[in-house]
Amino acid sequence: MNDPGLEGAAGNAAQDVERNSNAFEEDRKLAEEEEQDFLDPSRWWFASTACPLIAGTFGPMANAFSICALVENWRVYIPPGADEGHGENIKDPGWLIAVNSISLVCALVANMALLLNMARRLSFRIAQPITIVGWYISSILLLILVAIASSSVFHIQPMEQHALTQAFYYGIMAAVLYFIISSLMVVTVYGAYRGHYPKEFRLTPSQRTLMLQTIGFMVYLLLGALVFSTTEGWQFLDAVYWANFTLLTIGIGLPYTPTTHVGRSLLFPFAIGGIVMVGLVIGSIRSLVLERGKAKMSARFLEMKRQRVLSSLDTEERTIKLGPFEKISFSEKGLSESQRREQEFRIMRRVQEKAESNRRYLALAMSSTAACLLWFLGALVFMYSEKPQGWSYFVSLYFAYTSLLTIGYGDFTLSSNSGKAFFVVWTLLAVPTLTILISNMGDTVIKGFKDATIWIGSLTVLPGEHGVKSTLTVGFQRLKLGKLYKGDDKKESAPGSSEKSTLDRLAEHIEEHELEEAEEAGEHGDTLMRDIHFYHFVLAKEVRQLMKDLDVSPPKQYTYQEWSYYLKLIGQDEEDTSRHRKPQIHNDNRKKQDPDLGAADGAEKDEVGEPYTWSWLGIRSPLMGSKTEAQWLLQRISVTLEAEMQKMRSSNEKLRKELPPISMSDLKKKPSNEESSMEQQLDKELSTAEMRRRQRNGG
Repeated sequence: MNDPGLEGAAGNAAQDVERNSNAFEEDRKLAEEEEQDFLDPSRWWFASTACPLIAGTFGPMANAFSICALVENWRVYIPPGADEGHGENIKDPGWLIAVNSISLVCALVANMALLLNMARRLSFRIAQPITIVGWYISSILLLILVAIASSSVFHIQPMEQHALTQAFYYGIMAAVLYFIISSLMVVTVYGAYRGHYPKEFRLTPSQRTLMLQTIGFMVYLLLGALVFSTTEGWQFLDAVYWANFTLLTIGIGLPYTPTTHVGRSLLFPFAIGGIVMVGLVIGSIRSLVLERGKAKMSARFLEMKRQRVLSSLDTEERTIKLGPFEKISFSEKGLSESQRREQEFRIMRRVQEKAESNRRYLALAMSSTAACLLWFLGALVFMYSEKPQGWSYFVSLYFAYTSLLTIGYGDFTLSSNSGKAFFVVWTLLAVPTLTILISNMGDTVIKGFKDATIWIGSLTVLPGEHGVKSTLTVGFQRLKLGKLYKGDDKKESAPGSSEKSTLDRLAEHIEEHELEEAEEAGEHGDTLMRDIHFYHFVLAKEVRQLMKDLDVSPPKQYTYQEWSYYLKLIGQDEEDTSRHRKPQIHNDNRKKQDPDLGAADGAEKDEVGEPYTWSWLGIRSPLMGSKTEAQWLLQRISVTLEAEMQKMRSSNEKLRKELPPISMSDLKKKPSNEESSMEQQLDKELSTAEMRRRQRNGG
């Protein structure tokens, strides 16, 4: 027969092991999820998120262009002395209207299926074939119509007295957009069925908002054009052209300006509403670029830079190369474990800085290139479309420039049908292009001008606290290349600074009224309970502080001493080598035996329940990944506090089970002399503890 005491002890020990295993397992899961998100290839992120977002945004725009291609005839007769913009409409054949209508219906059904799928009202398996096939059918039908309309079969002699209208050119642009977005959705479906991401859309609220705002803007544009075409007597597509340059605040001017009192009166609310909607779209685009695209791009650059730096490690010379002109010493000889880790930390900080700098300038180069292409190619199209006006390429560049910057002098205006239709599409594409460019300039050029202005001001009219000489010294130091250890860093690495920082940080938490329970436990001789109360209090207080750091912009970066303090709080002492490993250059999240997924020095993956090992220069470094440092720490400390509270609750339950049951008769029974003396002694001790507490508080 088993001893019940041993059986209980064994059961409690098993529960403690299980709790520790659960805590390690939860920590492991957090690390693996962060690593999976970080190592997720950018092309599959583009396929799973960017492709549906582009399709959902440009789909309504293509539908609007299809409507423009349907509502007016495709041919006009040009009377003597007039231009194609003021020609007489020629009725389209019935087959063209029928095919055009079928194309529009297919496109609307495809777009509706995509939106229902994104709203999770229609399954991925049903919605995506409808979306892709519908858009491809619409594109093919419109391309067939465009090919026929461009041939001699559709033209009327003499050809110089006839021209194609804006509706024809809107049909071309709608066909191209349908083909592009349907092809993007093919990529999305391919990646989903290959298992790279789930067969569903997980769009954020800002992504959904952008799609809805785009739909709302296009509906607002077309309805406004319909109203003003009626009040001003314009052709509907001329009114679309006017509404476009009005809402985008370009202001081309004559000949399309409201002349009636009704039209001028309606302009007040129409322009204000449109400008607000454009501002909302621009804000959504900017937030999307900063929200996900920037984070993904930063992760890729950081990982590539980390691999290049580790590949440059020279074990013979004991150096590591951080850039073309920056090589520093990297040696573990004679260093303690904490000093070795701090060396890794400082190198990783430098890797972060260089990777982020490379990302910012590459993003600026890409957005600048896109804006220049939009400008130069747009000017080329305007030059050919406005040949009857005799525009040169320089005049077209001038017109495109003043339009892109919404200056709109009105000294040059478009008169051709192709130019007007292209202008609407071109300016709508300019909205996201210039928004992203300005956002990237804010991170680089504008920030540089701002810093330079403050520095020059500190030398002239607004000198700093330490004088002009100190300002010049600091400025030249920052211009030096290859400087790893800055002034603040040297001060942080002073001997004994880590221990002093930890003690000072802990001393901040010692407050009489907040540590009453811990002190009372200590006075009763329960030092373990006292330390537990104090530990719980420190964890809770640090959670509150980290919550404040979450909202700091730019995201807060902690020093090595602060990291050492926080890691010690969650049970990862920087002096403890059992949780450390040497950094690995390459990481493959699909290989279970990969050492960076948890094993040390190339060994097999740790068993469940064992803590994973990591390096500051490895893929599992807290400085890697898409989370900010405050988010990473808050998540870990919260998990630690939760595990501690569960452990406390389990201990209380264990204590209750071990105490003998008390009945009502026991409570009513008069205590014996021995029990009475014990109660008196306990009351005396409690009174003494209370008196001491009041004396400390000045009571």
